[in-house]
Amino acid sequence: MIQILSGIDSTASALDAERIRMDVISENIANINTTKGIDGKPYQRQQVVFESVLKARQDADPGGAAPQTTQVVRVTQDNRPPRLIYNPSHPDANAQGMVAMPDINIHEEMVDMIASSRTYEANIAVIKNARAMAMEDLAIGKH
Repeated sequence: MIQILSGIDSTASALDAERIRMDVISENIANINTTKGIDGKPYQRQQVVFESVLKARQDADPGGAAPQTTQVVRVTQDNRPPRLIYNPSHPDANAQGMVAMPDINIHEEMVDMIASSRTYEANIAVIKNARAMAMEDLAIGKH
């Protein structure tokens, strides 16, 4: 079978992976001041781990390249210790007036979000260009 939009699987998997990455970054930003989670500890920053996977194509010719996809392997917790901030009026303050806060840098998270957003936009551009080329291929066949 002829695949008109070749490479679309790779791009779609990259879009899905970047969407998950943006969700995790958003969760980090939303919990930047969470001093107690379900486990009673401050929120731990999370990171996405990607993996490239070469998928064998059954219908590929012997010299053809197998498509490469990107997938999220896991979401891991950053092992940075919490920041201690002096705030004796905080409900979670210890006897010395120190509050354990998540060690999340908003600037780092925003840089990650921008990089993820740009990657997402680049993959959307690939899909648009592949569609335009497929439409041109179909137009050539009409003449």
